[in-house]
Amino acid sequence: MTSTPDAPDALLSGEISTGLSAARLPALRRRIQAVLIGTQILGGLGIATGVALAAVLAKDVSGTEAMSGLASTATVAGPALLAMPLASLMARRGRRAGLVLAYLVGAVGACVAVLGAVADSFPLLLLGLVGFGAGSSANLAARFAAADLAEPDRRARAISTVVWATTVGAVLGPNIAAPAGESVAGFGIPATAGPFVWAAGVFVVAAVMVAVLLRPDPLLTARALAGPEEATGAAGRSLRAGLTAVRESTRARIALVTVACSHTAMVSIMSMTPVHLTHHGADIRLIGLVISGHIAGMYAFSPLMGWLADRLGRLSVIGLAVALIATAALLAGTAGPSHGQTALGLFVLGLGWSAGLVSGSALLTDSVPQAARAAVQGLSDTIMNTAAGLGGLVAGLIVSQVGYGWLNVVGACLLVPMTLLVLRGAVRRA
Repeated sequence: MTSTPDAPDALLSGEISTGLSAARLPALRRRIQAVLIGTQILGGLGIATGVALAAVLAKDVSGTEAMSGLASTATVAGPALLAMPLASLMARRGRRAGLVLAYLVGAVGACVAVLGAVADSFPLLLLGLVGFGAGSSANLAARFAAADLAEPDRRARAISTVVWATTVGAVLGPNIAAPAGESVAGFGIPATAGPFVWAAGVFVVAAVMVAVLLRPDPLLTARALAGPEEATGAAGRSLRAGLTAVRESTRARIALVTVACSHTAMVSIMSMTPVHLTHHGADIRLIGLVISGHIAGMYAFSPLMGWLADRLGRLSVIGLAVALIATAALLAGTAGPSHGQTALGLFVLGLGWSAGLVSGSALLTDSVPQAARAAVQGLSDTIMNTAAGLGGLVAGLIVSQVGYGWLNVVGACLLVPMTLLVLRGAVRRA
């Protein structure tokens, strides 16, 4: 193996693959999972703190509600733009290098967003939100890092445990938005930009934690365990190989559509809910509580979704995701001035997203060769975030023209391709 900064990781992975240290593998799984859980908590805190007020900040800076949807578009454009370069970097250098890069890009983006708010520059704000959103690439990639060393029959649970860890930071984030805003009042920074100041610091801490503690690298270790050809061969890890792997697997295509559609429906509806709530007299603290409930639905029950996906099968849980998201769209779309019904709809929406993400991610990992997984996972995150970015852009226009109720109708329509593919896959399997 050539000498690279990740060579020590690869050598330790090779030591484990010899069988002499095979007994250490369970402990290694637990330690890597513990590091990923810690960074997920921090990453979730940073992301949720800023996302809670991104649309409101965009509205304040731009002066128009129709442009507020661009905040959501910008925050999901970041991970969409970074996903493939990140996948390429991780395919060559391992998970740690990619996670550190994503967190640092998120920190820089948060700082630029604050500058845009202070300068009252909407283009600068959007540029910062793109970089800030890129920080969520780390949290997305971490779920696949958890699957690298997991046993196949526990893969969904490994993914769901790391997804669940985001609950702590993600639920706290929206609720500390107000204190974060108050903390910067004496520095000439708008209160709605305060959460991004805090997010920048949190991302830096997460990057340091990954750089120091995520050793050996889980992806490089998994390749070493798979055999010498996986550890040294680069051809099978190219992005072209990833595309080929998806074309050759029907179940991989089902997984891609599931993750993309469920994420787009969630982002589109969630991003405009704070604007909808302000129309009906909600203040910043109530908005924070509603978004916290939504994020609790997204992450807190993910271990249940992982257990169901391992026990009942990936396609069954994808069907559950369709049912939950459809119910959420009905609840939120007909809530009107009822803040309680809106909150319930957002909570159920989070549950549907969790079911779709966990089962889809596990199905995707199951369906492609180990060598191509990093590339395919990067492709999945690119498609998912690009679709969600377009959804966020359209969401603002829909709400400004025909209202929040119709946005939920459009979100429910995104479930149609998921449903058709799952039914087709179930029939073929039968």
